[in-house]
Amino acid sequence: MNTLFSLVSEPFAYPFMQRAIVAAIITGVVCAVLSCYLVLKGWSLMGDAISHAVLPGIVLAFWLGIPLVIGAFVSGIFCAVATGYLKEHSRVKEDTVMGIVFSGMFAFGLVMFSRIDTDQHLSHILFGNMLGISLAELKQTLWIAGFTLLVVLLKRKDFMLYCFDPNHARVIGLPVKLLHYGLLCLLALTIVASLQAVGVILVIAMLIAPGIIAFMVCRSFDRMLIVATLVSVVACVLGTLISFHIDGATGPCIVIIQALFFVVALIYSHVKPVQGRQIVPQAKMIVPQAKLIVPQAKDDSAKNAPKGNLL
Repeated sequence: MNTLFSLVSEPFAYPFMQRAIVAAIITGVVCAVLSCYLVLKGWSLMGDAISHAVLPGIVLAFWLGIPLVIGAFVSGIFCAVATGYLKEHSRVKEDTVMGIVFSGMFAFGLVMFSRIDTDQHLSHILFGNMLGISLAELKQTLWIAGFTLLVVLLKRKDFMLYCFDPNHARVIGLPVKLLHYGLLCLLALTIVASLQAVGVILVIAMLIAPGIIAFMVCRSFDRMLIVATLVSVVACVLGTLISFHIDGATGPCIVIIQALFFVVALIYSHVKPVQGRQIVPQAKMIVPQAKLIVPQAKDDSAKNAPKGNLL
């Protein structure tokens, strides 16, 4: 028992581990919340695209001497907007467009990175360096994650309805385009907040795993948010502690823990399948106003219709 307590408490004696644990918790919470919406919307590949596309923005920001988070955010938004434009103005499907755009931007970022003189190692950008996070970077991560969570919580129901059924959201008067680009901006901010922790490659796992794990074991969206957050935070803390003891990379350790949680959730869902999921009905609770609009429109059209035979 003392040995177990020592294994858990020993890392907290070091200031860099204290900062790493706090960063892990912050990153775990914000990624888990966004993960639920991405899973509900089916935007897993969009998260992958934006996470890869931030690399050229990071390099350009370094060249220009501006904060790296600004370059990463602008680059991620450019990738999302370019994907949407090409989808609307070509016959190519969205997943194909995303694959071309994010792979091209990622390759462009790698070429630019090879041409600059910096002490920053490429692996720290690709896979993160949570154990080396500074106090200033921790505060920056906290502010970005805090703003993202605040917006999501304030517009939680609107985002949920948009992700579940955009047509119903449009009928009842919700600003669908604003919600669409707002969710993209929040996704880009989440990726920027997670760069220092897990890098541009492994952040996609943190944006998918918690949401899909919670989706397999929960019956309502509110519970899905809670379970995803708990799973993500536990995985981040355990992965950080394990990486300290085995002297390994923190990001991969976190992703491995989340993968194990996914296997457990998959087995649980087969052994005890979740029946009567309420994630869909809960979203429909916001829709009854839309059902009132259609009959009213039919009544008005019936009143204004010409009477008698047309022949």
